[in-house]
Amino acid sequence: MTEILLFHHAHGLTPGIRDFAATLERDGHTVHLPDLYEGNVFDTLDQGLAYAREVGFGTLLERGRLSAEGLADALVYAGFSLGVMPAQLLAQTRPGTKGALLFNACLPVSEFGDAWPQGVPVQIHGMDADEFFAAEGDLDAARAIVASTPDAKLFLYPGDRHLFTDSSLPSYDKEAAALLSERVRGFLAKIG
Repeated sequence: MTEILLFHHAHGLTPGIRDFAATLERDGHTVHLPDLYEGNVFDTLDQGLAYAREVGFGTLLERGRLSAEGLADALVYAGFSLGVMPAQLLAQTRPGTKGALLFNACLPVSEFGDAWPQGVPVQIHGMDADEFFAAEGDLDAARAIVASTPDAKLFLYPGDRHLFTDSSLPSYDKEAAALLSERVRGFLAKIG
């Protein structure tokens, strides 16, 4: 089974993120859930982003990087939206990476290196009309990764919801979340 370092989105470590991790744990995976917000959880995305700006994105990225210290090298890094920043940083820079799961966001590879690491499989998931994913460059970055490596897959879901996998948020889309979960479970089974 696989060991996963999973980073939450801008709302914080919500019950929906914990439920997603629990689903993976029921499959026998080990999931580490660092709290980049130190216990703060926000009802709205705007509140969560305001907190992230106040703390500083660099600080959150560093908290994410530090959360990997002391863990095995052979990890899968996963992140939802804001959590993609530390997940992608670690996937691209930490030796021994087994894979990456990027949900609702994707950064250009150039943020953390020259190319996506050879032999590191990655899945990128987002909604095709999500204003944050499709309209702010994330979809373009995802397509560039897919074009650059045979180990990358992009999954687009119909709709405009940003955090569609979090069952504790109004943006939850049960059907899309179930399909994403099925694809993630298949990805992890191949890596494990």
